[in-house]
Amino acid sequence: MAVVISSNGNSKAFDAKMTVYVFICVIIAAVGGLIFGYDIGISGGVTAMDDFLKEFFPSVYERKKHAHENNYCKYDNQFLQLFTSSLYLAALVASFFASATCSKLGRRPTMQLASIFFLIGVGLAAGAVNIYMLIFGRILLGFGVGFGNQAVPLFLSEIAPARLRGGLNIVFQLMVTIGILIANIVNYFTSSIHPYGWRLALGGAGIPALILLFGSLLICETPTSLIERNKTKEGKETLKKIRGVEDVDEEYESIVHACDFARQVKDPYTKLMKPASRPPFVIGMLLQFFQQLTGINAIMFYAPVLFQTVGFGNDAALLSAVITGTINVLSTFVGIFLVDKTGRRFLLLQSSVHMLVCQLVIGIILAKDLDVTGTLGRPQALVVVIFVCVYVMGFAWSWGPLGWLIPSETFPVETRTEGFALAVSCNMFFTFVIAQAFLSMLCGMKSGIFFFFSGWIVVMGLFALFFVPETKGVAIDDMRDSVWKLHWYWKRFMLEEDEHDVEKRTD
Repeated sequence: MAVVISSNGNSKAFDAKMTVYVFICVIIAAVGGLIFGYDIGISGGVTAMDDFLKEFFPSVYERKKHAHENNYCKYDNQFLQLFTSSLYLAALVASFFASATCSKLGRRPTMQLASIFFLIGVGLAAGAVNIYMLIFGRILLGFGVGFGNQAVPLFLSEIAPARLRGGLNIVFQLMVTIGILIANIVNYFTSSIHPYGWRLALGGAGIPALILLFGSLLICETPTSLIERNKTKEGKETLKKIRGVEDVDEEYESIVHACDFARQVKDPYTKLMKPASRPPFVIGMLLQFFQQLTGINAIMFYAPVLFQTVGFGNDAALLSAVITGTINVLSTFVGIFLVDKTGRRFLLLQSSVHMLVCQLVIGIILAKDLDVTGTLGRPQALVVVIFVCVYVMGFAWSWGPLGWLIPSETFPVETRTEGFALAVSCNMFFTFVIAQAFLSMLCGMKSGIFFFFSGWIVVMGLFALFFVPETKGVAIDDMRDSVWKLHWYWKRFMLEEDEHDVEKRTD
């Protein structure tokens, strides 16, 4: 039986089934998120391994084992931070090349290129004999992240029926969280394998990269990408295949109309600066900016370091990170279940309050009870661990997945790949800044870093309250009429564009 895909306002309704083939496509494509998550999670564990530090960062190793180490500064080393953050700087650059590849070749070939970058990068990083080879491998992994994070969310949003788009798109973030969890488990077991445990940990990313490479041969290209590249017959047949119904004429014509309009736009980046593009552009950029300033990557990158700082031993720190990772995965399922029921805005607003409370509690305990040397008492350390876990829950069902979902569904087809490329690059830039600066900030600000992130959570909550409209159930090519033109603030930019078009026609 077909599911009627309806939406808010005056958005059209299209018949569609949730087919097994679409489910397979979603799972295979989302493996790109698993690789991204694995790379996030593996970095913190590897940088806490003594064999790795002795090989590439001997000065950090000496500082770490010092009897009276500084709790906040023992890992403060710019090259050590560059090991992690170089991946995100490379992803920033790569996202612009990936945008062109998505437009010219399609979403599927872009994912295949991502898997090739991943495989080469894994080989170099796991087999590194000096720091330059290590960081070059991380840079190639960054190119894989840039290409994968550009193609996968767009692919998921374009093949998903409108009513189920939120949940299916969040499978990308679910895979990110699974990747982080797997990385934490791998870190836990490889940390006791001397002296090459770190090589096994870094090399593990090759497995999902192979799955993505060969799995991408089984999935289709999106109808929007095919029609956009003048493969209209193939696009219509693909649309029938993924919707599971024969009558797709109305949705097909909607996509054709959007693509015909897109072909009139000769310079998409200039179009992004026009008034009508401002709502998705501003929201897309700021969601990525705010996502990093929740403080989540600071916690997830360096979860083992954080737990060591509050008094756990090395193995206990990695085990605690595994627990955090499990909560991350389970909480993302909550987001998948709720996003198309409660909507995007509710999750953003609820989690802003949720995360603010957690950051403040952690910051207060560390400020009050953790000296520069020494450890927390057992009760205080346990409270910190609990609030870190509760914090991760709030992020995992809101700002984490929605930071990718909303930009991937709100740009019109004429600026979709370019707009999303800018959103990805913005995400990677601020991920790079946080990754490169976090340990130095921790050293300089100490517990104050949690109050720093708390302030930003207040700002982002207010932004979501006043400027982020609800997009659940709205057809991906109907955002202008059903969302932006009805919003109290953004509608002025639509009217400005309409008035400009009328003036041009009358001249």
